[in-house]
Amino acid sequence: MLELTLCNELLAAEGLTLAEQCAVARDLGYVGLELAPATLGPVPHLLEPAVRAQIRATVEAAGLRVTGLHWLLTAYPQLSVTDPAAHQETSEVLMALVGLCADLGGAVMIHGSPKQRMRPEGMTDADLRESLAAFFAPVADAAAGRGITYCIEPLSRAETDVITTVAEGAALVDLVDSPAFRTMIDISAAGQTEPPVADLIRAWVPGGKIGHIHANDTNRGAPGMGDDPFPEIVAALDATGWRAPVGVEPFRTLIDARVTAAVGAATLRACERALPRPAPRPGTPRTQT
Repeated sequence: MLELTLCNELLAAEGLTLAEQCAVARDLGYVGLELAPATLGPVPHLLEPAVRAQIRATVEAAGLRVTGLHWLLTAYPQLSVTDPAAHQETSEVLMALVGLCADLGGAVMIHGSPKQRMRPEGMTDADLRESLAAFFAPVADAAAGRGITYCIEPLSRAETDVITTVAEGAALVDLVDSPAFRTMIDISAAGQTEPPVADLIRAWVPGGKIGHIHANDTNRGAPGMGDDPFPEIVAALDATGWRAPVGVEPFRTLIDARVTAAVGAATLRACERALPRPAPRPGTPRTQT
């Protein structure tokens, strides 16, 4: 069974406290929250140790865990991973966020943040890759030192022109050359850019370069809010042996954030229940129902 973790920003935007967000996630069968740092404060990388401990305690008291962080730079509009003039400050913030993720008990960081990764005018693809690799190498080292997997997220071309396919993310993984640096598959972005997503999962997950999966529809809703073929997508995850948490990350709501989270979880669970079950071997007792 897939472990599902819930991205928290829609719940936070509706004014739910962290404890209330946890209650929603727990009651819907999620194993944890994937936190957007901006929901924790205006400068989340500077949160005091006591505040970090309280956040973790609140989540764990609900029987959940912080699975990781995403939307890493939303709170920092001045930062950029592509503008050399902003590299030092951006690196300092990201390394501090690595520490935050580890202190909260998270295992994965998802680097999307499209507004902080726009291509400088006139920069070639080759120069861009080399610049990004040089920037992310020390961040990856910091992540490795704290047991974190750091993932560059391919986004849709409507959001950015930097890393928009899994192949481009994987190429950067090769250049950074760190066991802590991976790419990932965001089903919404991949569904817009390089469908079918089920084939993408089957092609890339076995190679070990995929560190995370975000489940969302190409219409930017939760699974089940659009027409994406989630039965085939879930079957591909099952066939490739995916065992890490899957982050349900809708960008818009159906009625409200609670209902949206419920639809996403219910859709993915229904797809799992529909998976073919292996026939029992001869002589195996049948389970009584």
